[in-house]
Amino acid sequence: MKRIIDYFLLEWKERTHRKPLLLRGARQVGKTYAVRELGKAFPDFVEINLESNEAARFIIEKDLDPHRIIEQLSELIQKKIIPGQTLLFLDEVQSVPRAIIALRYFYELIPELHIVAAGSLLEFAIEQVGVPVGRVTFLYMYPLSFLEFLVALGHREWAKLIINNDVQKSMLEPVHEKLLTIVGEYLAIGGMPGAVSEWIKTRTSRNAKIIHADLIASYQNDFGKYAKKTQIKYLNQLFQKALEQLSRKFMYNRVGEYQKRELEPALELLEKAGLLYRVVKSSGQGIPIGAQADLDDFKIIALDVGLTQALLKLDISSWFIDPLSLFINKGEIVEAFVGQEILAYADPIMKEELFYWRKENRSSQAEIDYLVQLKEAVVPIEVKAGTSLRIISMHIFLDSHSNSLYGMRFSARNYSSEQRIYSYPLYAVAKPFIDVNENVHKAIINLTDGSLVK
Repeated sequence: MKRIIDYFLLEWKERTHRKPLLLRGARQVGKTYAVRELGKAFPDFVEINLESNEAARFIIEKDLDPHRIIEQLSELIQKKIIPGQTLLFLDEVQSVPRAIIALRYFYELIPELHIVAAGSLLEFAIEQVGVPVGRVTFLYMYPLSFLEFLVALGHREWAKLIINNDVQKSMLEPVHEKLLTIVGEYLAIGGMPGAVSEWIKTRTSRNAKIIHADLIASYQNDFGKYAKKTQIKYLNQLFQKALEQLSRKFMYNRVGEYQKRELEPALELLEKAGLLYRVVKSSGQGIPIGAQADLDDFKIIALDVGLTQALLKLDISSWFIDPLSLFINKGEIVEAFVGQEILAYADPIMKEELFYWRKENRSSQAEIDYLVQLKEAVVPIEVKAGTSLRIISMHIFLDSHSNSLYGMRFSARNYSSEQRIYSYPLYAVAKPFIDVNENVHKAIINLTDGSLVK
């Protein structure tokens, strides 16, 4: 599968002043596959799994001398690691947290060596040992976005059509309806590479559901690797129950019999593992949006909409039969999908955060699903699951935020614009984000054209 991250990995490869790379993201989002694809651009590629290779762990744990490490790893695998020619990939690096510290010395003493480290629980290793400040580059990776899903299905030309279409121009209605049907497919299957691959091969949703169940079990099995024994019951409870509050303000007392003091640390662990994301309330009166955030007021979405429905034990079959009705009846899933898309089209050099806005008084309530920063503007986003035109909250927000000149609506409707509000269909969430970020735009062109844009 081609991925957006491919462009940024190739960009890293070509940098003159390159640092070792830490590829960050939740388990099974495709990190290992992406690095292996990058390896094809090198004369030599060496992959060492530090979880399964005990001898390699011993070599790295001995001391942090990069010359000795390279020499002994070469002897171990019987293959020369040559700076400037070899891509060295240290996978499951959380098994040897000192390897993260060692990256500093690779940068300082062997800067010509291309070295990438990744791991399923990397965030916890980083928390344990820290990172060499100014000596390491980060890239963040997520499940497949809808455009990546389209390309994986073989609909490259439709993906091109989406990224080139102007908001003032409606999509041909038969194409519009077909693309909404594929959005329905995506909402059922989600963006986890294993589930997408199984769907492409078999076109059987049952097989994708099996992948989701296996992923959930593997995530739960991981709990014991980064949580205290006393915390595991809280992690299990949150992982199973938190999403019942999807699209609503999260309240700890709705999860079960446990208290906030018990559940809050568990939620933070699930966030570090990349399984849950907070959508934090902000006043949205300026940038950065997080400067006006209320960290105690937030909503929650999961890593992936396919996994979300598996955790909630929802029937996904209707997405293939009548997606338009499901857009309306499962609006909270559609809202989570848009949040997932916002993350996917962010520049991966920094970790993206999600925000929303809400105004409450005795007589009324107004809420904006997401706030995003596009260039130097705060832009409100409303998600309308069906074709509804009601956008009262959007007008309230725009009238009370002088620095927000326009808003965006994502729905099942075709493209349109009116009264400072730009409407995009659900299949085109990517469009406004790639239009304002040159590097993300190049990455999407690389995805859809199959050739690197420099």
